[in-house]
Amino acid sequence: MEIEGRPGLNVQKKGIVKQPDPVKPPPNNSEEEDMDCKDMKKEALNRRNAWEPTVFYSLGNETFSFTGQEINIRESLDSFGAVIWPGAVALCKYLEKNREQVDLLDKAVLELGAGTGLVSIVASLLGAWVTATDLPDVLSNLNFNLSRNTRGRCRYTPQVAALVWGQDVRRDFPSSIYNYDYVFCADVVYHHNFLEDLMITMQYFCKPGTTLLWANKVRFQSDLCFIENFKKVFNVTLLDEIPQEDVRIYQATARTSAQMREEKRENQQHDV
Repeated sequence: MEIEGRPGLNVQKKGIVKQPDPVKPPPNNSEEEDMDCKDMKKEALNRRNAWEPTVFYSLGNETFSFTGQEINIRESLDSFGAVIWPGAVALCKYLEKNREQVDLLDKAVLELGAGTGLVSIVASLLGAWVTATDLPDVLSNLNFNLSRNTRGRCRYTPQVAALVWGQDVRRDFPSSIYNYDYVFCADVVYHHNFLEDLMITMQYFCKPGTTLLWANKVRFQSDLCFIENFKKVFNVTLLDEIPQEDVRIYQATARTSAQMREEKRENQQHDV
C-alpha cells in the first residue's frame, strides 16, 4: 500500500535505487545461502481500524506460511506503507489456491504499492519474476523483507523500484521496453487524494496481454466510486469475495479498441 504524500523520486535519481531491469534474466540455477536475520523484538501490534493513521512507532514481525514456506515480515506502524493489510493477505491466499488459473511460473509481475512486500514475496515463491514498487520512503523496509524471504528460495531474484502514481511513469517505465504479464495491487484504494493518479497508472501498465489483479478492503464510499470507475475502464471479473472482511478480488484486462468503439456507439444511441 502506498502512503500519504507525494515525495519526488530523488532517492531514485541519486542512484540509491536504480531503474529496474526491463528484461527477464535467466532463472537462478544455484541455491544461495539464506540471509542471516537479526533477532527482532516482537511486540503486540495494537492496530486501530485498518484505515486510521498511527502516531506511534514500533517494529514487529508477522509470520505467514505460503507455498510451503515460512515468510517473516517486518512491519512498522509509522506509515501506511509498512503495515500488512487484509487485501494483501487475501490476494496471497488466492494466488496460492489458484495456481492453475493464475500460473505465475516464468511470468513478469509488477506490483503497485507493494508496501511490506508480502504479495511480491509470494509471487516470487510461485516462480514469477517480480518488480515491487512503492514510494521512496517505503523501499528500505520493502527491500529488506523481499531479501530475507526470497534469497535462495526463488527462481528469479525480485527487484525493488520507486514508482509514484501518475508521476513520470511514461519516462521512467517506457512502454517500449517495460511489459508485464501481471500487475498486482493490494489495498491501494483507501482515503487518499490520488485515486485518479492510481487509475491512470493502472491503465498505463495494464496493456493488451496483461492481467491486473486487484484486492481491496472496502472502507469508504470513495472506494465504491473507484470500483465503478474501474469497471468502466477495464474488462472486470469479480474473482473472490470475503464478506467477513469486506475484501474483494478483481481481475481486469484492457478494453480493446472495438469494445471502446461499440460502447461509444451505444452511448450516442442512448443520448438520442
